[in-house]
Amino acid sequence: MKKPSKTLIGIAWLVFFISILLVLDVRFNGVKSLISRAGFSDATFFSGLSEKLTNIFKKDSSLYSSSKVVTRQQVVNEESTVIDAVDRTSPAVVSIVVKTVNYDYFSGPTTSDQGIGTGFIVDKNGLIVTNSHVVDDPSGEYTVVTKEGKTYEVNKIHLDEISDLAIIEITARDLPTVEFADSDNIKVGQMAIAIGNALGRFQNTVTVGVISGISRELQATGGLGGAKTYENVIQTDAALNPGNSGGPLVNSSGQVIGINVATSVGADNISFAIPVNTLIPILEGFLIEGRIVRPYLGVTYTMITPEISEIRDMPVGAFISRVTPQSPASKAGLLRGDIITKINETTLDGENSLSQVIAKMKVGDKLKMYVDREGKEEVLTAEIEEVPENLQ
Repeated sequence: MKKPSKTLIGIAWLVFFISILLVLDVRFNGVKSLISRAGFSDATFFSGLSEKLTNIFKKDSSLYSSSKVVTRQQVVNEESTVIDAVDRTSPAVVSIVVKTVNYDYFSGPTTSDQGIGTGFIVDKNGLIVTNSHVVDDPSGEYTVVTKEGKTYEVNKIHLDEISDLAIIEITARDLPTVEFADSDNIKVGQMAIAIGNALGRFQNTVTVGVISGISRELQATGGLGGAKTYENVIQTDAALNPGNSGGPLVNSSGQVIGINVATSVGADNISFAIPVNTLIPILEGFLIEGRIVRPYLGVTYTMITPEISEIRDMPVGAFISRVTPQSPASKAGLLRGDIITKINETTLDGENSLSQVIAKMKVGDKLKMYVDREGKEEVLTAEIEEVPENLQ
């Protein structure tokens, strides 16, 4: 086979370099430059094409640049929101530590401090809120550690096992405090930020998620096998770990919307918090009385949800299975088998249980109960009393 001559090879290389130069000319000087170099003095078609191509490139470039700016702005705004919320709340978040005694055959008893939970300051003069299950060991010696590393001995613990909330007293002044939101107004999908002492070792750990659900019912099992039912809890996908219990769940404004209480075992991104509106009346009563005062009606009940109502052909409400003798319910004439459908202006349904409604009341409040008794409506009036000592 005859090899191509050196002349043909040279021409091929020349054409290649000219093509490269033309492409570069169009890239940097535009199509008009190419047209003028080719000698077209009245190339309307090519000129129009040049303008269209130029506009398209400008438009695409503008959209791409704008998209990058908007995306970056959204990320920056979200980061700033979380940072601001944490900065606002975290100074009032504390770690709760218990002194444990360990026995060794050779060295004898030794003590060690173990972080077991989280709390947050609600009064500048030393009131802290946490879960009751965090501080319910009567033999435990508890201390709290602030974000700045200051340690305070716990003077007194007030437990409310019904709500799984506790109020701790320490001797301090001018402490930073949290701000409360109205947890009745939270929406599914809104931001939720959890702050806590993760695993009892990592103080003020922050996790971010959203509100996944509201008015949930939760069956929780304790370390000794005891079970507890939580009503009306908030579900979130913000990660919670052992040690987070008692810490605040806050909104994007840094306001407390809940008290972190539990995480679902065997399921990722399912955690729960007690709504802060459950805490508020307990705290208000404590500030007046100096102790936790719980409202009391005196019944055992099962909620009939709309779904159960359809299946059983029963009214939606609280089905009374037991009335405690000498209780406010007994004095009002409530009977076993009655169904309370409404209290005052609040209808009892899947979102408003009987215990939720009673929890918002104060001792001495009078309530009007609308009762379905064998298909007939009765209206009974009861006066809320304090939970008897033998039930506290």
